[in-house]
Amino acid sequence: MDKFLQAAIAEAKKGRNSGGIPIGSVLVIDGEIIGRGHNQRVQKGSAVLHAEMDCLENAGRLHAADYKKAILYSTLSPCDMCSGAILLYGIKNVVIGENQTFKGPEDYVRSRDVSVTVVDNVECRQLMEKFIQDNPELWYEDIGI
Repeated sequence: MDKFLQAAIAEAKKGRNSGGIPIGSVLVIDGEIIGRGHNQRVQKGSAVLHAEMDCLENAGRLHAADYKKAILYSTLSPCDMCSGAILLYGIKNVVIGENQTFKGPEDYVRSRDVSVTVVDNVECRQLMEKFIQDNPELWYEDIGI
């Protein structure tokens, strides 16, 4: 398995182990992880700290040229908000662990010249399936249902 997806999975487990939703993300530039994050809506009482948003926040301010050569890894298909951040900052490559438990606007992101690769990783899917089964109300809150 890709070491960067493994790092995103480690972030997802960190989120789960701290009472949150098991979604993780890493931002990679030139083969180096420059940002890591996990969903922290529960832990921080946040309306916006999805894994990708936490990851981008933790990466800090970057130049536009850095975002253009970045790869964003996420254990789950990015939602509308996170996809908007991908487009806003001009990130051109996204690797998704799985999109069976939730599928964000991947086709729209692709239509905006972003390369979207879905790995269909079993561990990512199992983390989400178990979480959704055990915490349906929290999951529906997170995705706005």
